[in-house]
Amino acid sequence: MLELLKSHASVRKYKNEPIRDETLHELIATAQHAASSHFVQAYSIVDVTDSNKRDKLAELSKNPVQIKGAARALVFCADLKRLDYAAQKHGKTVEAGTTENFMVAVIDTALLAQNFVVAAEAKGYGICYIGGVRNNPEPISELLGLPDHVIPLFGLTLGVPDEANEVKPRLPVEAVLHTNEYNEAKYEELLTAYDDVIRTYYAKRSTNNKSAGWTEGMADYLSKPRREYMLDFVKSKGFLQK
Repeated sequence: MLELLKSHASVRKYKNEPIRDETLHELIATAQHAASSHFVQAYSIVDVTDSNKRDKLAELSKNPVQIKGAARALVFCADLKRLDYAAQKHGKTVEAGTTENFMVAVIDTALLAQNFVVAAEAKGYGICYIGGVRNNPEPISELLGLPDHVIPLFGLTLGVPDEANEVKPRLPVEAVLHTNEYNEAKYEELLTAYDDVIRTYYAKRSTNNKSAGWTEGMADYLSKPRREYMLDFVKSKGFLQK
């Protein structure tokens, strides 16, 4: 299991082989055993099988090759709508607008998805997270009929791999592990060394070679505001009201 986890790499090209409903259901049932805050299970998955909807999802997410080429195209959603119905059965209403409940729903969905990924890879399938779903969250919500208190967080493609990508070297454990208190003094030395590791990886990998280190890539990526519309969208779905 440890070697399986350390072997993860995104798959963006799949063989033209279907995945049966029974297999998908098994993977989801396994994923549902992820931890859930107070057992709220605040998530839903939309399996996009309609060809027209899948084409539109591919267009809106700006990931046409991956979404059209995968056996399954899934959208993972943070979902408090089902909790609305649970509360109504007892004459109560859910405080969906609190920041805490938003975080609970997002974390629950992320834990579910990662369990799904591990289960899928254990059976030999490949996956790729599609953050591009957040490129057009409002029209994608309309496309999938998502009500208030449900937001699309990310897509996930699933299929039989038709490629084998190299595993990217992660940050050293020392960079992410702190003992007793946060220590930022170590970053200068550790990140300089990690840049060298990443440059070597990019230079030697089989496709999309480049020369940038990790810090350069992160500086370019995070120094510009991205998807600034997300706050208004999330609020429009009834989250982050207080």
